Amino acid sequence: MTAKRLGRRLPTVVRRFPSTGGLGRADLQSRSLPAPAAAAAAFLAGRAAVWVVAILVTLVVPADRALERAGGGAVSSGVGHMFDLWARWDSVWFVRIAEHGYARPPEAAAFSPLYPGLLAAGGRLAGGRYVLAGIAFSLVCAAAAAALLYRLGSELLDEGAARRAVLYLAFFPMSFFLGAVYGESLYLLLALGAFVSAEHGRFGTAGLAAGLAILTRGAGVALLPAIALLALRAPSPRRALAGLALALPVAAAAPLVLLAAGRSPLDVLRAQELWQRHLSPAGPFGGVVAGAVKGWRAALSLGSPHGAYLPWPSELANLLFLMLFLALTVVAWRRLGAPYGLFAALSLALPLSVPSTPSPLLSLPRFGLVVFPFFLALATLGRRPRVNGAILAFSGCGLVLALAAWTSWHWVA
Repeated sequence: MTAKRLGRRLPTVVRRFPSTGGLGRADLQSRSLPAPAAAAAAFLAGRAAVWVVAILVTLVVPADRALERAGGGAVSSGVGHMFDLWARWDSVWFVRIAEHGYARPPEAAAFSPLYPGLLAAGGRLAGGRYVLAGIAFSLVCAAAAAALLYRLGSELLDEGAARRAVLYLAFFPMSFFLGAVYGESLYLLLALGAFVSAEHGRFGTAGLAAGLAILTRGAGVALLPAIALLALRAPSPRRALAGLALALPVAAAAPLVLLAAGRSPLDVLRAQELWQRHLSPAGPFGGVVAGAVKGWRAALSLGSPHGAYLPWPSELANLLFLMLFLALTVVAWRRLGAPYGLFAALSLALPLSVPSTPSPLLSLPRFGLVVFPFFLALATLGRRPRVNGAILAFSGCGLVLALAAWTSWHWVA
């Protein structure tokens, strides 16, 4: 199939995507476009659909200017409002660090250095258009992550499950972060790269990817014990573990970046306190209990005349996502194996062990976006057409609600 013919067929492929649970087998096995690349192309088509929905939502839901000021204000892309939409809340911090480094203010130390470092390079190459560079970089990483997710899913499960996993990722309620000026796409790509490399016996590459993931987000340490289980199954466990250990010197670059900026590595811990996150004496159970209490109170307030209305009732939504993620962790452990279940469990346990004081489950839905075993586990549950349709319907509704909150400057995740 020529590129020109593929371009004509892609809209048809995308239209069939929701109804068939993925791309058609013939399309994915096209000679000119391998299956993972076709999955990435369909994923980007889904991003375009999300982009259009976000712009339409802005015409219906007005922006809350008070919340905009609380979120640090808009960061201009220099090319128009339709791009400015994807740079809000934490995006302000990423752009600030890319421009000025970690010298100030102290809260900046909470953000890991790899994504803002790459954003700094891309923004300068783009003539100071950091937002535009961040969006482009996120979309490229997201497409590559979709290709790796399809590849891993087809190897662990089957092609149908791999297609569903990509589809569920594309329309997950928090998936719009994969095209925003956030580090989610980069982290997801590196986490998938680490597992794919380990599954193919390339533990040195897996260690490098895991180290870079830790530089993108501290929770990337969850990759190390999970991939260590794969290393212990290798023909030469010692050699595999030695390759995985490459992650440690790579991750050690994070405190060096702070030292170079005249800061202390301990400022990472101090910054978490400034963001009102504190270590729970009960570990992850502390976050679970506190989040359950907050979520229950939010559920009761929905029927109260004094309950505040928000496009996205965050406390209740966070609790529902926690329940979903816990269930999918069990499914991932049973159907994908202990390494994948362990990665999912640790990825939940880490933020739950450091809950936010005002909102114990703050950002948990976004954190779950990058735990790819969730989508593989969900794909095993969506084999029946009705279940697949129900998953897509709920995801689509959640995505529209989340976009309504995001575009109007409400905090989503």
